[in-house]
Amino acid sequence: MEIGVDSFAAILPDPATGKLPSATDRMADLLEEVEVADDVGLDVFGIGEHHRAEFLDSAPAIILAAAAARTKSIRLTSAVTVLSAADPVRVFQEFATLDLIAKGRAEIVVGRGSFGEAYPLFGFRMEDYDDLFAEKLELFLKLREKTHLAWEGRFRPALTGQGVFPRPHQQRLPVWLGVGGTPQSFARAGTLGLPLMVAIIGGSFERFRPLVDLYRESGLRAGHALEQLTVGVHAMGFVGETTAKAKDAFFPGWAHLTTTIGRERGWFAPSRQQFEAMCGPEGAFLIGDPDTVASKMLDADGALGGVSRITFQMSTASLESAVMKRSIELLGTEVAPIVRAARSKHGAPTEKETSNAELF
Repeated sequence: MEIGVDSFAAILPDPATGKLPSATDRMADLLEEVEVADDVGLDVFGIGEHHRAEFLDSAPAIILAAAAARTKSIRLTSAVTVLSAADPVRVFQEFATLDLIAKGRAEIVVGRGSFGEAYPLFGFRMEDYDDLFAEKLELFLKLREKTHLAWEGRFRPALTGQGVFPRPHQQRLPVWLGVGGTPQSFARAGTLGLPLMVAIIGGSFERFRPLVDLYRESGLRAGHALEQLTVGVHAMGFVGETTAKAKDAFFPGWAHLTTTIGRERGWFAPSRQQFEAMCGPEGAFLIGDPDTVASKMLDADGALGGVSRITFQMSTASLESAVMKRSIELLGTEVAPIVRAARSKHGAPTEKETSNAELF
């Protein structure tokens, strides 16, 4: 199992004064966090894409390129790129360039996004939400295969054989499909044979099993091999010296952002009791001491019939950069060895355990 970190470059106010830290300092801290993840042997670091004041990740490819110049082994990806509101040609060029800087360590997770700000910002209609994504994903995948492409669609000027440069270092830039809870998105990923990155930011891991099964079944129906249908999980997570310290580090920032976004969406402000439940055995938050977190990761692996990657969304956690970096260090030096040893000893879930996909 690959293990990593996703960041939205959240910038949080001081709870005592209400003042925001310097955006420059927060970005410097973020790049140091990627360096720590690389140093402790984590597999992947992802940067999200948002276009609002709470986050500094509106240009993830630039952040990832800066990280590529400071790291050696860790794979670098988006988490996710809002392809619906972007030009697929430009996105391909950005990530191909990133791959050259990283010498073959770049990936991209594409999706429709969980926030709507990008659509009016770049001149698109929310009414075209799904049509935009379907068309742009089709074009992006074709750009992986051909340098010179003839293509025509509704939302972008036609290509008439122009070359799209540069080409990435890797022969094929890895593309994951990021999904939330929409069955059609899981089915689409399976039909296309793309690796799946599931954002599980609430509820339980078991609740997503039918959707993961749908992904695998759709992929088999489309003629893809089961081993090609890779599942990753993006979850809220944080590791502390003790479970109590991990919860106390994560809760204030998470509660602040959840309350802020909740006002826009008509949600009630989250309570500490709700948070504790999500950190408990049945909840989907991977928050606690190293043993607790490793155990929950293995539970998630089993609940979903085999997971190839788990990434921790921990950027909404602590205001203290040192605490954040310590959490990343613990994830790499203590949690990852436990998980990898357990998977090596017992093996990943077998094909029969994976789903009822063999019936299709």
